[in-house]
Amino acid sequence: MTRNHPHISRRNALRTVAGAALASVAGCLNDGGSSGTPSDGTATTNSQGPLTRVAVEGTTLVVQLSAEADVDQVNLIQPNGELFGRRDVATGAQQVSFEIGTAYEPGEYRVVALKGEETVAESTTDIEPDIQIQDVGLYRNNPDKPWDEIYGESQTDSKKNGEAFVTIQNSGSGPDAVVELWFSGDVPNPVEDPRGSGIYEKDSVVVPAGETVDLFSDSFPFGSEIGDEGMGCSTDGNSGQFTVALETRVTGQEVTKSYSVEYTGSDEMQNCEIKISEA
Repeated sequence: MTRNHPHISRRNALRTVAGAALASVAGCLNDGGSSGTPSDGTATTNSQGPLTRVAVEGTTLVVQLSAEADVDQVNLIQPNGELFGRRDVATGAQQVSFEIGTAYEPGEYRVVALKGEETVAESTTDIEPDIQIQDVGLYRNNPDKPWDEIYGESQTDSKKNGEAFVTIQNSGSGPDAVVELWFSGDVPNPVEDPRGSGIYEKDSVVVPAGETVDLFSDSFPFGSEIGDEGMGCSTDGNSGQFTVALETRVTGQEVTKSYSVEYTGSDEMQNCEIKISEA
């Protein structure tokens, strides 16, 4: 998998729109004065100091305070030094949260606990996503995926055979959103600038830190109609290589991964045997 410079498309403006989906996952932690993420990616707490836990859960940064904390305000400072937001702490409250969405600036954030104008405690935590492509597959080779749920039970196998799923993982410490998906190279219907996002019935898909999700295509990359630059099936067999690419909102990066592909067994795509492997 490679990372390149940002992909220039009409969807780049989507990076500034906050993601709507929330999912719970433990991310970056602190011990009341430092930051870090355990090797197993799970959250830990430390009862020492007013700040007992700072963690990214879905698209929200959660700050937990000790029962003894004498704090009336918590500020979140962005990597550029500007204030991201402030939260008043009600008497007896032990938690405040900041909705960071998927339009935040990745990097090191500071959490500052205040009593009046005085800083009581401060902690830093890295919030940065890392999106990677893990797998790509077709209905004919992966019937256990929720194809009917995604595309509808009324769709024929031939229709579903033309689409593909792409499994992606966020191994970073902050959420991100995929805003564009496309296929190029030796597929029947390579479309480098698909209509919409290229993701079926979605403008974007939020990927929380530490989670893996499947994207389902909407550009019919393995359709029965062969494009001018596409590669199809034949009884003698065809082989080549194609690339899956996606664009992310937070980092604005283009993430790509190449695969080898073999088409054998038929002159018709709907009856074709398609073998996909990492290039």
